Amino acid sequence: MPTWKNTLRAAGIHRPDLCDDYTEQRGLVKEFAKKEYLAVRLLLPSELHPPVLTAVAYMHATDERIDTGAVSDRKHALTEWNAATIAATDGPHPSAIATLRTLADAVQRHPGLRQRIDTFLRGAHLEVDYTGFATEQDLQAYVQGYSLPAFMLMAGFMTPTHTGGDQASFEAACRALIESMQRVDFLDDLAEDAAGGVIGIPHQDLARHQLTVADIAPSANDAVRRSLTALAHEQADLAQEQLHAAAQLPQLVEPAVRPFVTALWQLQNLKLAAVRNKGGNLVDGGAEAPMPAVLKILASQYRAARRPRA
Repeated sequence: MPTWKNTLRAAGIHRPDLCDDYTEQRGLVKEFAKKEYLAVRLLLPSELHPPVLTAVAYMHATDERIDTGAVSDRKHALTEWNAATIAATDGPHPSAIATLRTLADAVQRHPGLRQRIDTFLRGAHLEVDYTGFATEQDLQAYVQGYSLPAFMLMAGFMTPTHTGGDQASFEAACRALIESMQRVDFLDDLAEDAAGGVIGIPHQDLARHQLTVADIAPSANDAVRRSLTALAHEQADLAQEQLHAAAQLPQLVEPAVRPFVTALWQLQNLKLAAVRNKGGNLVDGGAEAPMPAVLKILASQYRAARRPRA
């Protein structure tokens, strides 16, 4: 793994104040997304580390502002954050917020990020207005309008750039992967979300298994846990279908980023298996992928990333 100083140098970042801002974003991502941080630092080309970590930090900063509290407060927070983002990336003066300063710098170096930010912010109202899903169609609208643009803030740096690169297939595979990830996240967060009265599994699916949000609690009896196991396996099957559909993604990207994308796909397989295995006991809390298996994937793809390329 390159030193952070050398990483910044490889990305063309030399100004001391900007180096400090990027270092702050690195620390934030390392704190709230350790596995993802490690994958970026081990597997991506050095010049992509700062902008990718900044994109992840920005997505997290947005979520922190708009996914809790009263809907009216969240709407106000989104309006303010949208304006602050536009001012930072398009205005003449640096933002007072370090995350937005690095985002503005990343946009200057990677102009395609500008459109991805706009798309993400346009869909953020879906998170602000989120109160669960009545139907599968509602979930699909959320994934398409918010989850996918959020994912593309980072994944856009992996877009095929060679002549003849299959952009349409790349975007379709990204859509499949993020749907799988989102379904797994909703299952993994089931206990915490149910305690708040809102879960990410459509109510029509709950009703089909004769369950309610109130049933999903650590005090759930064996009958409820059996029903929830059936529901969790059903949702896991849907996530698995999308993960299979995304299996071609590593072959669609440039060789330099292929180890990272491969690890992303393989780690999602591990997480999905862990959630599936926990089944109805998800009422007690989420499921973690086995750390030895995680480290094995990262080590394997690290070797692939270091391998000389023809």
